[in-house]
Amino acid sequence: MTKIADSIIIGSILLGLCSCASINSSTSKTSNQVASTTSSTNQKIIKIGGSSSTVTVLKLLAKAYQTQNKNVKIEFISDNQSEGMIAALKNDIIDIAGSSHKIKKAEDNGQIQYREVAKDLLLVATNKSVKGVTNLSNQQLKAIYQGRITNWQELGGSNANIIVLDRPEDESAKKLLRKYYLGDDKTTTKAVILNKEGELIETLQITPHSIGAFSLATSVIKKLPINRLSLNGIAPTVENFTSGKYQMVRQIGIIWDKKPSASTENFINFIFSKEGEKILKNNGFVPTSSIE
Repeated sequence: MTKIADSIIIGSILLGLCSCASINSSTSKTSNQVASTTSSTNQKIIKIGGSSSTVTVLKLLAKAYQTQNKNVKIEFISDNQSEGMIAALKNDIIDIAGSSHKIKKAEDNGQIQYREVAKDLLLVATNKSVKGVTNLSNQQLKAIYQGRITNWQELGGSNANIIVLDRPEDESAKKLLRKYYLGDDKTTTKAVILNKEGELIETLQITPHSIGAFSLATSVIKKLPINRLSLNGIAPTVENFTSGKYQMVRQIGIIWDKKPSASTENFINFIFSKEGEKILKNNGFVPTSSIE
């Protein structure tokens, strides 16, 4: 990534933070009061930024860690794509970056390091209004995303138009959908494109007859009232992944400075501890340490 591109990304992040901080003066005063309290109690602050696909797992681990370590406060800045978070890390805006990919050659300044935390299964799900459809074949899923199948009745469901909720082409979820099921065929122009995974999940829950792909773990953690679909007769479960039957998974990793602060290093050690592994397993993730 060029310095110019880095500057654009960092500028966008800072602009977002400044905009949020300047909504009104009372918010600013509150922030100053919090900062003062933090300083007076010597509370250590760890700043984290993650792509939308990694924020859920990092917040899960952060919450557990802070419960045990009252002298640590973990702050999350606005989520962005992995590239943006890596740029923020290199510019000392954050201490840890959540990323869905390893450090690329163009991103590596020799001072940062990457380690995978877990595998996150992706599922294809529908709004709970969709009845009579529990499994899709490769051909059927491709036809839905291409706009060749447009009504659930064609798949054994009710007479209702299919609403396709999709992600941008450069997002990990869409890349994996293409790799395992969709191929290179164009997506229907009628698909609703949602930039963040959280937006897709929220939209799917409130939009009758919709379909979309997102994190299995998120559906477990939030106990989402959705219909999880099997693909080619294989359900999106951890058991099917570990046996090699279900392959649509993405990696969730973290990137940090090779010389982190003591507080940052302690939290990272917690992430890869047995306790961290247990938290991941209990919430639908597959810890990388358990499959190495």
